[in-house]
Amino acid sequence: MADSKKYKVEVRVWIEETEGAFLGIGKIWLLENIRKTGSITNAAKEMKMAYRQAWQLVEEMNQRAESPLVEKLLGGKGGGGAKLTEAGERAIVVFYEIEKRIKEFALKETQNLKFRL
Repeated sequence: MADSKKYKVEVRVWIEETEGAFLGIGKIWLLENIRKTGSITNAAKEMKMAYRQAWQLVEEMNQRAESPLVEKLLGGKGGGGAKLTEAGERAIVVFYEIEKRIKEFALKETQNLKFRL
């Protein structure tokens, strides 16, 4: 008999709002990079993403959230920047908590998966 095949249940998590996609792993990475770099420009560079695209994603998240996730800081000496709000920090935590539970479920399903005929 040939070697048995290996299968794995995989999932991708995103959170929808009535207007469309609200949060997925790409937006979470963008939020984390804004937190790390203190700017949308530098976060976009870190991710090899166009500034315009990063800016649009931030605008989209802010509009779809109950309160903004990213706050722009006005320029002054050394220029402006951006920082996460409390809601932005919370969004990261909640997303990863949900993703972890769903991935644990997928792992259990993988362990129970049987295709043998």
